[in-house]
Amino acid sequence: MDKVFWEELAEVKQGVSGGVSEEASLAVLSSTSADMPGIMSVTSALRGRYFGERVSLCSILNAKSGACHEDCGFCAQSLKHQTDASVFGLRSVSEMVSAYDKTVDLPVGHFGLVTSGGGLSSRELEQVCEVINQHQREGTHWCGSLGCLSEEQLKYLQASGLKRFHHNLETAESFFPRICTTHTYAQRLNTVRLAKKTGLEVCCGGILGLGESLEQRVEFAFTLKRERVDAIPLNFLVPVKGTAMEDHDPMKPWDILRSIAMFRLVNPETEIKVCAGRLLLRDLQALIFQAGANGMMIGDLLTVAGRGVEEDMQMLHDLEMDYEAR
Repeated sequence: MDKVFWEELAEVKQGVSGGVSEEASLAVLSSTSADMPGIMSVTSALRGRYFGERVSLCSILNAKSGACHEDCGFCAQSLKHQTDASVFGLRSVSEMVSAYDKTVDLPVGHFGLVTSGGGLSSRELEQVCEVINQHQREGTHWCGSLGCLSEEQLKYLQASGLKRFHHNLETAESFFPRICTTHTYAQRLNTVRLAKKTGLEVCCGGILGLGESLEQRVEFAFTLKRERVDAIPLNFLVPVKGTAMEDHDPMKPWDILRSIAMFRLVNPETEIKVCAGRLLLRDLQALIFQAGANGMMIGDLLTVAGRGVEEDMQMLHDLEMDYEAR
């Protein structure tokens, strides 16, 4: 790395700059393992500057699974793929409330309902809004990952007490047609913008390791910066047998850490949390915070394995990091 690169990182670290350039971002993704301690000294400092030693935790419920007519190449729930993913309709009110209540002993700031498919029917939307409206607990906010919704539907959710709406763009616009043909990037982007317009917090990120180039990974980070999303969830492809991407090689641990660092340097003040694929880091999981992440998903995921909650809490304890207090 040359002197100009390190000078640019120093400006970001000091708060002089609102983020690194595309050239510096690409350099981070192309860096050597010997460069990473220096890069992570900056990304860790940025996390500390804007978030302190406090970690944001979230968890989700698979509230409606499978039978999806979209053809996203990575997804085990698509009807286009032959997988072992569960198939069931929207869970009952009591099931959703029970899952929410089970987080009472966990320091979870956001609990997300995740549904498969392009969106929700009127009946399903009413059921979700009933759950959110009638069951609110201090310290744990409702989040919804409910597909491409209209402004009217989003307003209904917001009025019912939904705090945050999750809707991933998944990848760079230039790469999106390679992973999905049944809906457009513009549709996803429109939903993100409508959610912000409605006044909802927006959690928007995607999946890395789909076959995108390093340049497209940078393009994606800058798209999220431009859209001023509130939180960026980073997932890392875990190839699922039966999907179009079952033969993809998983990302290597250092490449995952380089990517987290790059997203932090592009988006210094935005919440960045590590979600699916964290197990790919193996013994390096604790380094996500050095790389700049300030949050992570704990507990059960959708169709791939997560890590035990007790193990995650022990990791945070060993790192002497705080988390949401009730």
